Amino acid sequence: MKELIEAIKSDIGDSRSGLPEDLFLFISQLTPMINVDLLVRNELGQTLLTWREDEFYGPGWHLPGGIIRFKEKASDRIRIVADKELGAQVTHDEHPLRVTEMMNPSRDVRGHFISLLYGCSLISDPSAQLRFTHKPAKNGEWAWFSRCPEHMIHQHRIYSDLISV
Repeated sequence: MKELIEAIKSDIGDSRSGLPEDLFLFISQLTPMINVDLLVRNELGQTLLTWREDEFYGPGWHLPGGIIRFKEKASDRIRIVADKELGAQVTHDEHPLRVTEMMNPSRDVRGHFISLLYGCSLISDPSAQLRFTHKPAKNGEWAWFSRCPEHMIHQHRIYSDLISV
């Protein structure tokens, strides 16, 4: 077993930049993943959500978020998520608003998360190119919501009390 582990370690290099997808999915079957979710509100109290379509959670609206990498600070992951998913920069609260355990009882791959919800404020506008304008929504598009939308991914409905103005 030790030889296999050493071979894997030598193949992946620096895990701080991420893992190969197949290895990441395997590890997600062995231990909970820790992620950040971004609660971004505007001056009207609306919440910024993004559309997601993937084999694990989509399709549906969700709060932008991402899994923290090895030896990465939560604040760095927040910055990366804001840039990647919104094309924007944000500031964020020092401490999470909520810490939530999310578990999917019927799936092992990506089936257990510890989610850190951070209150965030935009310091630059989200990318106009990613703005949701026409149905159907496309993967990665964003929109402002005054209440929890009908097509919210199930796992993020735990935040519905924070989304409704």
